[in-house]
Amino acid sequence: MIKKLLPALALASICLTSYGQRYLGISNSKWNTLNSMYLNPANLGGCNEKLGVNLFSFNMGVDNSLGTISSIGNITKTLNSGDSGSSQNIFTYSNNDKFSMMLPAVELRLPGVLYRINSSHTLALTTRFRAFNEFNNFDKSLYNTITNAATAIQGTTSLTAQNFNWTAHLWSEVGLSYGGVLVNTKAVQLKAGVTARYLMGVGYLGLKGKNLDISYKNGSDTFRANNSDIEFGSNAQNLENTFTSGVTTSNLFGGKSGGTGFGGDIGVVVSLLPESSSDDKSEGEGGYALSLSAAITDIGSITYKNSYNVNVTGNGTLTGKGLADHIKDYDDFRTYVKAQGYTADTGVKATKVYLPTALVLGGTFHAYKNFYASATIIANMASDANFGSRYYNQVTITPAYDTKLLTVGLPITFNMLTHNVRAGLGIRLSGFFVGSDDMLALFNSGQYGFNFYFGGMIPICRKSK
Repeated sequence: MIKKLLPALALASICLTSYGQRYLGISNSKWNTLNSMYLNPANLGGCNEKLGVNLFSFNMGVDNSLGTISSIGNITKTLNSGDSGSSQNIFTYSNNDKFSMMLPAVELRLPGVLYRINSSHTLALTTRFRAFNEFNNFDKSLYNTITNAATAIQGTTSLTAQNFNWTAHLWSEVGLSYGGVLVNTKAVQLKAGVTARYLMGVGYLGLKGKNLDISYKNGSDTFRANNSDIEFGSNAQNLENTFTSGVTTSNLFGGKSGGTGFGGDIGVVVSLLPESSSDDKSEGEGGYALSLSAAITDIGSITYKNSYNVNVTGNGTLTGKGLADHIKDYDDFRTYVKAQGYTADTGVKATKVYLPTALVLGGTFHAYKNFYASATIIANMASDANFGSRYYNQVTITPAYDTKLLTVGLPITFNMLTHNVRAGLGIRLSGFFVGSDDMLALFNSGQYGFNFYFGGMIPICRKSK
């Protein structure tokens, strides 16, 4: 299944979408509201832009705790060859028995517009496509058996896999955002914002399990799974059709087999304003000494009304090749697990696939003139008990030089999944930008993730008083 699904998602992503990181090198800029509103919709309130038109932006990346990336070229080569299941071509495995992996996560922000009504109130209309292919809390031996079925597993006799989740999901969004200044004194400014989105699901595949007690037959890919309690779900019987020939213009916006739902963001920003001083005040209006923000992003879910589900319970014998061959088709999977001795409750029902809900906390300190230092915390709020996607927890410090014409930011991130430090670079020149929140894999093969982004917009800033 992975050999079918991952290339399809990657191809769809290249044509349509890119990644879930937040452009942290440039998104804290006060001259880049069309990007900073994704961190917190309250950033719209009192923004420096009078009118902004987003042309596009593309962001794509990978992240994992399975192992370090052997090379960026191997990722591209493996995806293009259609052999994405061969994870050993991509990763040098670590000693972790359990792992989580995002391969790939992609996001494309399409045309949108920002309009500042007055000094307090701003509206924005945005559109984007997103795709996540994500494993959470998976056992490395089980994953390797399924994805590398031709390779015998040696030395492992038994394992217990609990509360694991694999969800691949592709969807589109249309959002309407509002940000306003609620309190504005000489010392303090309080802003609040909200985004409401209409969600249109293209397709999903989900496999989640409460428990598997697995015994391996050493030297083969055969294993016996006892006390099984797993659930398979998809919005289409044949997944190859869904994610390849099934990705058309019509079902990019839901379609007959797709899903619909609602989502959104909500946030507040408190800024401590300095006394006016030619030494301290930065270029333009909206100067502050310290800004603190809090937001919950990606609240919501997409409901697929006609989802094909299989609940598998009991005991039986499986093979890695059998799972890889049969999980790509609903009827094949149902027939296969029944033939191996399991009880399989099947049916078509409404199923929710959840967005990667996260808590985003931030603070920006105005150091001197146009120099700033920002801190951003992204904490996952999504549950592995549901079909859906999630972000990995991280803390990022970003020193930046920020003016109306130019922003240069250096995000330095501590990733809670892999407990390592990552570094990136973001550059904005007027309305065009390029960068990465995690770029060390370009220089060192011992990295767990990588991402890049680029895009363009047309900012028309208000005149400073």
